[in-house]
Amino acid sequence: MENNSSYWQENLRLIFICLAIWFVVSFGFGLLLVEPLNAIRLGGYKLGFWFAQQGSIYTFLALIFWYTKKMNELDKKYNVEEE
Repeated sequence: MENNSSYWQENLRLIFICLAIWFVVSFGFGLLLVEPLNAIRLGGYKLGFWFAQQGSIYTFLALIFWYTKKMNELDKKYNVEEE
C-alpha cells in the first residue's frame, strides 16, 4: 500500500509540473507577457504572437513526450511497467 501511495504522489507531481509549464507558456507567454515578447522577432513574427499561435502547441507536444519518458521511468522504479 505504501508503494501505491508513493507511486501516485510522484505521478501527481509530474502532472502538476506539466500543467504548470503548459499554463505558463500558453497563458503567461501568449496573453500576459505578449507585449514584452513582441519586441523579439522569431522568423519574422513577433515572439508573443508566435507563442499564442504555435508555441503552446509545440510545448504541449514536447510535454507529452517528456511525460511519457518520465512515466516509463517511474513504472520501472515501482516495478509496474507494461510488457
